[in-house]
Amino acid sequence: MNFEISEEEKKLARKPHNLFVLNILLFNLLMTPAAIVLDVGMYGFLIPLLFSLTVIAYIYWRSEKITACWIVDMHWRLSFRRCQFLMTGYVITGLLVTAAWLISMTASDEKMAEIMFTAISRVAVVPTLLAVMITVVLEAGGYHLINRGEVPQRYVEKFPPPK
Repeated sequence: MNFEISEEEKKLARKPHNLFVLNILLFNLLMTPAAIVLDVGMYGFLIPLLFSLTVIAYIYWRSEKITACWIVDMHWRLSFRRCQFLMTGYVITGLLVTAAWLISMTASDEKMAEIMFTAISRVAVVPTLLAVMITVVLEAGGYHLINRGEVPQRYVEKFPPPK
């Protein structure tokens, strides 16, 4: 549904999308590979994850806060919806890494266990990488919605605009 919004409202509505994309770039696309290269072990995956979850928690907190501008609030909610999709990728990756750890525990040779864990854990990051790519494309769509003054219909139905 289209709405007439000012440039200031557009600027405010872009903030959640900008924050989400910054989260993706800094903590998923830069910090995680850097942690892997620095060879800090499994903690290298946890540090960027904690930072990313902190940003997601802020987006959630802000999405629940009601302000004077309804369309801005809806874009915070829309951005958090993308965060939920990203967190689904995190959960799937976490389950696969846990499975890799359990499978590597069954190996009798320590070197073989390390090789198995490394191989499976490298494949386990694929769900998060896919979620990152998909959410970045969705966020580009969020910018397009803002420029046209739109809010997805499901948000209009669930959270009706003020009169």
